[in-house]
Amino acid sequence: MSAVTDRKLRFPEGRVHVRAVGDGHPLLLINGLGAHTGMWESLERELEGFQIVEFDLPGAGQSDVPWLPMPIKRVASLAVSVMNKFEMGQADVLGYSMGGVVAQQLAADAPERVRRLLLVSTTPGQGAMQGPVKAMINIMTPIRYMSPATYAKTIGSLVGGRARYDRTWIAEQAELRFNQSPPWRGYLGQLASMAVWSGLPLLPRIQSPTLVLTGDDDPLTPVANSMLITHLLPQGRLCVIPGQGHLMVLDEQSGVGALVKEFFSVEALEHSDVWTNASTVSSVELTAALDGVGFQLPPWSLVNARARKRWLPVNGHVA
Repeated sequence: MSAVTDRKLRFPEGRVHVRAVGDGHPLLLINGLGAHTGMWESLERELEGFQIVEFDLPGAGQSDVPWLPMPIKRVASLAVSVMNKFEMGQADVLGYSMGGVVAQQLAADAPERVRRLLLVSTTPGQGAMQGPVKAMINIMTPIRYMSPATYAKTIGSLVGGRARYDRTWIAEQAELRFNQSPPWRGYLGQLASMAVWSGLPLLPRIQSPTLVLTGDDDPLTPVANSMLITHLLPQGRLCVIPGQGHLMVLDEQSGVGALVKEFFSVEALEHSDVWTNASTVSSVELTAALDGVGFQLPPWSLVNARARKRWLPVNGHVA
């Protein structure tokens, strides 16, 4: 594997842990809620030939914990500052889970910096459709990062996919996560930052070709959310991967790494199988998907419904 450089850099937002791997085409990886850069190692092994830059979001990993929740717009500005430090004029960007939220903001605010965008297992924020109540309750507490037993007991119903049945892999993921568990204040701050953010007004502004990847067994971010994101993107396409859950991009056995590499490697998108085989989302398909989602937990259900009503025509659905 290519040489790895880990260091802390100081920005107006605080000290930020940054990891750089390899040489080649520039690629920025933005990780998820409570995650740290070490969790990208399995994907790094599949991405030879790229200059990969990653950073711990404020509140997680080895980055500083803000005293107050940092707005997503400011986190996206921090991502641009990280790109500047590594002289990444224009780069491909992969945003996973919460990182997908940051990536949406980044691509809307600094379109000239994003060549292609890949959104994995993510959400449009306010306006999203919630997953099962059990998953929503589990994600709102950092206790699972403090107790290995709680982590093992809850991870399957939270993220689905391989985590439902592969105990060895669950133990490996737990060891990786517990290596740098997020402080509770940082974790709750990240949750608060996402709670007041919505990508619905931003998505129509994103001009980069954008591939949206999701698993069909992801309790945390149901497929309807990826359909909503794709529908609003001017150049968005959706790929739903059967049997995969929320952690699929961190799982070498999922095959997602190969899709990521192909999407970012080909010179012309018409030569990318994952892009050409992916689909757009029509208004009819989106409306059916939104109607098909089950019980929504209040009061967030009301907030999300209001956001959809504001940003989607005809009572929260699409015309």
